[in-house]
Amino acid sequence: MTGITEGAGGAGATDQDLAQWSQRLIQALQILDLKVDQQLVARLAAESSRAVNGEAGPVTALLVGYAAGLAAKGGSATPQDAVQSAADVALRLCEHGTEGGPDSEGWSSTAQ
Repeated sequence: MTGITEGAGGAGATDQDLAQWSQRLIQALQILDLKVDQQLVARLAAESSRAVNGEAGPVTALLVGYAAGLAAKGGSATPQDAVQSAADVALRLCEHGTEGGPDSEGWSSTAQ
């Protein structure tokens, strides 16, 4: 995504503003080993919002980040690989909206 974006920063906020905000937040949260793929996060938010509803975008971004953090903390993946892996799962779910998809036969449907 390039150019001008809408959001909490108001009309006229640029991709550079988002990059600066991301860097400030990364430093404040002390997660210096993470490079944010802003296009991936924007794609996750857009596709999940389309597949479910507008509120799904931020929730999806949070859950993907949380899952990635757990994977990276456990040492099973680098932070970037963990984000990509979790994002891939979310994007596959987005292809099916609220029904079906790769989790339809897995443990998530068994109430465990």
